[in-house]
Amino acid sequence: MENLRFQVVGEAFKKKPLEVERPSERPCDYFAKKVFNREKMYKYLPKDVYEKMIDVMENGARLDRKVADAVAAGMKQWATEQGVTHYTHWFQPLTEGTAEKHDSFIEHDGKGGMVEEFSGKLLVQQEPDASSFPSGGIRSTFEARGYSAWDPTSPVFIIDDTLCIPTVFISYSGEALDYKAPLLRALHAVNVAATDVCRYFDPEVKKVTSNLGWEQEYFLVDEGLYSARPDLLLTGRTLMGHDSAKNQQMDDHYFGTIPDRVQAFMKDLEIQALELGIPCKTRHNEVAPNQFELAPIFEETNLAVDHNMLLMSLMKKVARKHGFRVLLHEKPFAGINGSGKHNNWSLSTDTGVLLHAPGKTPEENLRFAVFIVETLMGVYKHNGLLKASIMSATNAHRLGANEAPPAIVSSFLGTQVSNLLDHIENADPDQLSIAGKQGLKMDIPEIPELLIDQTDRNRTSPFAFTGNRFEFRAVGSEANCASAMIALNAAVAEALVNFKKRVDARIEEIKDDPQYAEGTGHTATFHAIIDILRDDIKESKPIRFNGNGYSDEWVIEAEKRGLDVEKSCPKIFERYLDEASVQMFESLGVMSRKELEARNEVKWETYTKKIQIEARVLGDLSMNHIIPVATRYQSQLLQNVSDMCEVFPKEKVEKLSARNIKIIEEIAERSASIETQVDELVNARKVANKIESEHEKAIAYHDTVAPKLESIRYQIDKLELIVDNACWPLPKYRELLFIR
Repeated sequence: MENLRFQVVGEAFKKKPLEVERPSERPCDYFAKKVFNREKMYKYLPKDVYEKMIDVMENGARLDRKVADAVAAGMKQWATEQGVTHYTHWFQPLTEGTAEKHDSFIEHDGKGGMVEEFSGKLLVQQEPDASSFPSGGIRSTFEARGYSAWDPTSPVFIIDDTLCIPTVFISYSGEALDYKAPLLRALHAVNVAATDVCRYFDPEVKKVTSNLGWEQEYFLVDEGLYSARPDLLLTGRTLMGHDSAKNQQMDDHYFGTIPDRVQAFMKDLEIQALELGIPCKTRHNEVAPNQFELAPIFEETNLAVDHNMLLMSLMKKVARKHGFRVLLHEKPFAGINGSGKHNNWSLSTDTGVLLHAPGKTPEENLRFAVFIVETLMGVYKHNGLLKASIMSATNAHRLGANEAPPAIVSSFLGTQVSNLLDHIENADPDQLSIAGKQGLKMDIPEIPELLIDQTDRNRTSPFAFTGNRFEFRAVGSEANCASAMIALNAAVAEALVNFKKRVDARIEEIKDDPQYAEGTGHTATFHAIIDILRDDIKESKPIRFNGNGYSDEWVIEAEKRGLDVEKSCPKIFERYLDEASVQMFESLGVMSRKELEARNEVKWETYTKKIQIEARVLGDLSMNHIIPVATRYQSQLLQNVSDMCEVFPKEKVEKLSARNIKIIEEIAERSASIETQVDELVNARKVANKIESEHEKAIAYHDTVAPKLESIRYQIDKLELIVDNACWPLPKYRELLFIR
């Protein structure tokens, strides 16, 4: 066993970077090479079909079957020219991953031969077997029928020899079995609600788009070392392992020089991602050793979610080519930073970004304030739901640690925006204004004046305003962004609908008042907006927090403010079924009560299974790897003491073997503790498994099983420090965390 460990460690350190040739073209020339985007549509579709497709994509027009047939013909021509032989409906079931079933283009020609065909019917709809996907009780196992339906707003793309068609996935009775369907509904809801509010300020606004820019953090581990760690292989994280003497305490990895092997991987990944239309912009070393980040340019939210799911799949494939494994688990290593996926969210219209300030007029600044405050209102009223949207068994390890936002949702606005809201709340409506970016002069002649943003950054805030967007920092690295985006966009849509309803009612109250007549200053509409905005600024104040989110004092203060401070993952999921959540989702047409109940069943079941797998893996490693090795080393020490007894006098043996005897005793005590706790772990699982309710079972796993994992780990990590390094069977942190 020890030879295997040293062999894989040695091989890892010998590996050289894989040479990757960049295409001779510039990135802008091969960008979206494998995507059936507008440029390809214009080339391969008849003009009238192209125009109808643009109408479908931009305005939500209904897609007629004749148009679908023409689009399918154009897609097939383009795809076959690229060597494509198969097609698949690519969707996002409730497994947190993606799914696909490949079909070839070939059909019988009726003459004993074959012909390649791809019709509009095959493009628009398919019927994959839905029986084995999580449904949360919406359907029985024997009810296998489900439908995938093309989403024309997200472009078709090619992976290898397969044409991938982004689709929604629904049950035979119409309930969503995926993330895309409710996401599209939430985006439609926020578009309608935000457009209505925008028209107070600009009647020409036609559409509001939700934008998303995700930042994907991840770890890389040498493939050989990964394979020698069954816990990494089966759970995505190390269930044991003592801290390396050096990890991230020197802060020397963050933004440091990228190792050559990693640089080669990043280059290869970027090329393939750009060909798939993923606009990769930023790459760098993150804080923890072996941790890195990739971030794209902002995109429309639905497309950004698709691109993130596609990228995570692509990362795993490219990494193996370079001798790595990608770890997307939020906390693969104890004692160092975990990985998140910060979701930078904003709203924009055909006339500009709604969250951008300052404007040139009080009206523009007021519009900015309205959308800031109504976003805060949505987050405040549904802070527990937003926490539930990002919570998982894996992300629970990361939230609240010193590198991640706490498990309490609050919003940091910065001094300038906070002052603006205070000013609106208290000042005369005719005096509203907000300063532009200020200059920062440095006492270094060679450095030009810097422009200072409206806010600093608060890394402890889960939902921080960062200039022209909010950064939802609590999203986990392996999560589907759609979960958070469904909740956030729906919450903001509800707040905007409510805002408009109250403003319209207020306008009716004051419209005949002579002081608001045309030519007397601001109109009744302006004053109505101010009145309602002031109410909302006051009501949403509990969600605003500019201080240290890691402090114990904040937990107490947050509870006083009425914010959700629950830490139990299964109980946090309950927020989806709060009456306020159900009413919001149903009123906006995003999800029904039945769909929400089903999704929660899936969440509870998934949580239980993940903890169950970790418990089984840890039990196996403890009894079949750690205890035997510790016992073997203990026997060596005992033999050493015995041998000394034959050579030295008794009084001298006691002195010379004191250390060995101490280690022997410690190994015995810790091994006995591990064995006892593994038995307790098994029994706790057996008791929990008898519970029929998925909700109660998940709570039992959280309360009685999960804590035992950490106490067993503690004993194993102590053994790692005293057992002979040559005997230890698993690669250690110092070997896993430093790529050569």
